[in-house]
Amino acid sequence: MRYQLRYVRDAAVGRAPSLRDETITHRRRTLQSGPRPARHGHHLRVMSARARFGGVLATRLVDVTSDPAALEAGGWWAVVVPYDGWPVLARFADVANVADSASSLVDGSGRWVGPAPESWRSSMTREQYVDAVERVRAHIGAGDVYQANVCRVLEAELPDPAADDVAALADLLAQGNPAPFGGYVRLPAGCHPAAPPGGLAVATASPELFLRRGGDVVESGPIKGTGRTEADLSAKDRAENVMIVDLVRNDLGAVCRTGSVSVPSLLAVEEHPGLVHLVSYVRGVLRPGTGWGDILAATFPPGSVTGAPKSSALRIIDEVELASRGPYCGAVGWIDADRGTAELAVAIRTFWLSDGVLRFGTGAGITWDSDAAQEWAETELKAATLLRVASGSTAAT
Repeated sequence: MRYQLRYVRDAAVGRAPSLRDETITHRRRTLQSGPRPARHGHHLRVMSARARFGGVLATRLVDVTSDPAALEAGGWWAVVVPYDGWPVLARFADVANVADSASSLVDGSGRWVGPAPESWRSSMTREQYVDAVERVRAHIGAGDVYQANVCRVLEAELPDPAADDVAALADLLAQGNPAPFGGYVRLPAGCHPAAPPGGLAVATASPELFLRRGGDVVESGPIKGTGRTEADLSAKDRAENVMIVDLVRNDLGAVCRTGSVSVPSLLAVEEHPGLVHLVSYVRGVLRPGTGWGDILAATFPPGSVTGAPKSSALRIIDEVELASRGPYCGAVGWIDADRGTAELAVAIRTFWLSDGVLRFGTGAGITWDSDAAQEWAETELKAATLLRVASGSTAAT
């Protein structure tokens, strides 16, 4: 099933939500105020709820909401903001620093038996993806947009979904594809209307920083440019990265003090399992009185997985993509509202479970200089290691 969406859905064709001219305004209103799923009590299997990021393990769920205003009351929150759904914010009472060893990610919770490697299906064939790239290039040629991401969703049925544990999948990812923002969020069935009825289960191996906050300083680390080696990175990759850096500067400028937004690192090469990325960092100082909802509304969805201008890119993405992105390309991580700190990743290299199906997204940024066949190959490269790891298994603990 798909997550509850914020926009009108064309039920007749099962398409993702239609993003109209006021898409950005609608998203910002959703993240700041307005009608949303009601908050729930949390007596349903709350002991099974967990979240882990890095060396922090959160247990004892006490609240779930889709309203960022709740963050102003304090507490430690696990955060999943789907690209095309309501935010899911889960507050935990017990937060502990735990060992950094990958095997401890399972936390004694269960096992993982992944899908058969040959069972993965794509929301787009190669031909459909190439066509989507060419349609984006036509929009660029017409002056509608400078850059837009085109993504596809891969899915496979799990052999025994009732027994599989997303925490164990996160353990496999930490061993087979270690990432700076790896972790998982697991919430029980019925915890909140914004979450899937069967519960929320997300495991990420994201390499990309969406937002890091320390007091009044906020930082983002957009990735644009992917290759097997540094030699594969092209002038197109560098131009695309600079374009998105400018977009992120504008996003942060909406909530930061005038003149405080800087770019401390531009076009750095980072190595990750099986590939390299071109990464830049943008930093700013928040204006006094800026709330969590203000920050999210100004910056979401992440610029690196949408395009520039963002509003135009969102409309074009809705036009050319064939499946809801769900959590993919949203945000996942944690917020410590008591300390005024946070670390949210862009939800790429991210898996989510729903109705016995495991899903994973992959995509590429399209510019006028894009070669459609090469962009398809980039989506394959980004997915290859992760799908192999997720198709593996781990013994019960």
